[in-house]
Amino acid sequence: MQIIRRFSAAALLIAVTGFAMPGCTEQSALGDSSQTPSNPLDALTVYKTPTCGCCDLWVDHVEDKGFTVTVKEMDDLTEIKRSNGIKPSHQSCHTAVDEEGGYVFEGHIPAKYITAFLANPPAGARGLVVPGMPLGSPGMEYENRFSPYDILLLDEDGSYTVFAHVGSAQDQDAG
Repeated sequence: MQIIRRFSAAALLIAVTGFAMPGCTEQSALGDSSQTPSNPLDALTVYKTPTCGCCDLWVDHVEDKGFTVTVKEMDDLTEIKRSNGIKPSHQSCHTAVDEEGGYVFEGHIPAKYITAFLANPPAGARGLVVPGMPLGSPGMEYENRFSPYDILLLDEDGSYTVFAHVGSAQDQDAG
């Protein structure tokens, strides 16, 4: 059974400010620190299972950052992940697809990285991936605990490279 919930963005003019940390790989991945999203209300369709609470929290996170989200609950996400080129070793609990460009965002990716990606998608990119469920990532918050993780760039040829390293909970914040 498929259930569709429609959400609207919390605010019309949320702008995610850029950021730069000297010597950090995320500066090169995100580009100019003065860059703001071209469309702060990008629409995402999120595919998740009906019982996944961390997925619901991640949806809240991206909505709070200005995304419009449609949730499609499914008992089996295998085909969604396969059709979007997500290898089993790189899967997480939910898959989001940008409705305009068709880019895929797998897992607990902080909204600011999705915004930066959509503002200037790298040539040959299919989307971003955070494999597994890193402790402290958006939707996976627990007390003040945090495990550093990488956000991977998924290329059209199925290869992965590091898009950004998230070394602390503060790296996830929008600015």
